[in-house]
Amino acid sequence: MTPTEDHRPRLLLVDDEPTNLQVLRHILQADYRLLFATDGQRAIEIAQQQRPDLVLLDIMMPRMDGYAVCHALKQDARTAPIPVLFISALTDHDDEARGLDAGAVDYITKPVSAAVVRARVRIHLSLVRLDELRETRLQIVQRLGRAAEYKDNETGMHVIRMSHFAHRLALAAGCSPAWAEDLLNAAPMHDVGKIGIPDAILRKPGKLDAQEWEVMRRHPAMGAEIIGQHPGGLLQMAHAIALQHHEKWDGSGYPHGLAGEAISLEARLVAIADVFDALTAERPYKKAWPVADAVAHIQAQAGQHFDPALVMLLEPLLPELLEIRARWAD
Repeated sequence: MTPTEDHRPRLLLVDDEPTNLQVLRHILQADYRLLFATDGQRAIEIAQQQRPDLVLLDIMMPRMDGYAVCHALKQDARTAPIPVLFISALTDHDDEARGLDAGAVDYITKPVSAAVVRARVRIHLSLVRLDELRETRLQIVQRLGRAAEYKDNETGMHVIRMSHFAHRLALAAGCSPAWAEDLLNAAPMHDVGKIGIPDAILRKPGKLDAQEWEVMRRHPAMGAEIIGQHPGGLLQMAHAIALQHHEKWDGSGYPHGLAGEAISLEARLVAIADVFDALTAERPYKKAWPVADAVAHIQAQAGQHFDPALVMLLEPLLPELLEIRARWAD
């Protein structure tokens, strides 16, 4: 019978005093797989080879102290994401500050408390898992956006550009950097509902007839259904953008005829970014508009299609937007 694989988190314990390692082993061995090093260089080698989930690191060691070890780990892309907890007999606040400046996430003083060590390790491993979940969620969102691109006749560069346009508009509107970053990552989902639109309609070179247009107008609701309802965060934002980015300030948009601030801010921002890029990009069925003409068109639609307060932000941002356009040209 094959033995059950041990999936417990793996910790690297580093201390030049074997007695101290024994204390930590006694505290942690029931819940974690443990690796040991008694000098800094060996600790770096083990971290590079074994990629532990967390490092508990002494400071006062011969030849290479803990500060130097932590700095080396943070300079290496392979080991930089691994959280480092200093465990030291140095109790001065300056020592703690220096440890945190070196890149450690926490500082525990000796003699250690078993309860404190277990709690701090558990907390920082939970934070690592949370970061991994966020990254996984972001990757899923981005790949769904890519799936929609394969169905559409737009280019992948369009999705990148309009997302960055929306991000810059959000910052100019006074949104927090964290919220604007979520918008940057959620905006590529705006047309994910086109996955459900038949290719004959989506790729038709001429104008759509009334029946075809009715089918095309279903893509916001389809996109919202694909993303699903979420209580908050990035996916809630992506849901709102997919559902509402064709709504208009005066209530004449679709699918629900929302008006004014009943349309979510994220959808209002994406609407401007999407149209600006669509107008200024060349496509098989149209020439690119001059930037000045595109801006004039959007300004003329302020209070009708677009939020007039957000439209006012567009022209002052043109140098940044043109830089984005040049960076991600078709």
